[in-house]
Amino acid sequence: MKIWVDADACPGVIKEILFKASQRTKIPMTLVANHPIPVPRIAWINLLQVSSGFDVADNEIVHRLAPGDLVITGDIPLAAEVIDKGAHALNPRGEFYSKDNIKQRLNMRDFMDTLRSSGIDTGGQAAMGAAERREFANQLDRFLQKNAR
Repeated sequence: MKIWVDADACPGVIKEILFKASQRTKIPMTLVANHPIPVPRIAWINLLQVSSGFDVADNEIVHRLAPGDLVITGDIPLAAEVIDKGAHALNPRGEFYSKDNIKQRLNMRDFMDTLRSSGIDTGGQAAMGAAERREFANQLDRFLQKNAR
């Protein structure tokens, strides 16, 4: 199993949790981004820098992942592709995407995009707080305990 991180939009505090988990478990982790991101000098943590462009990082993650891998992303269309390939997707707020909830998430995302494009201010997500960071860390730990080999 590998951990893939959609790193361009991943909050720094979440990356720190991931670095500690990867260091503790020695599970290989690759951060995929279209700009340089500092990563610890640990043999099994890597940065894959891709060219700029729409969905370039997402496409690279989907191309490289294997069934059973874990992808950290808040990007719902990417999460849908990850699930279709038999991998797992966890968002930075500690919520797993699944076959049971991804279609609803995609529909809501599309609906909100339609509202925004028609000029309606839909607001944004609330700032990430301690509860979300804790939920992410707890979900990650549970997943790694269950799936790490």
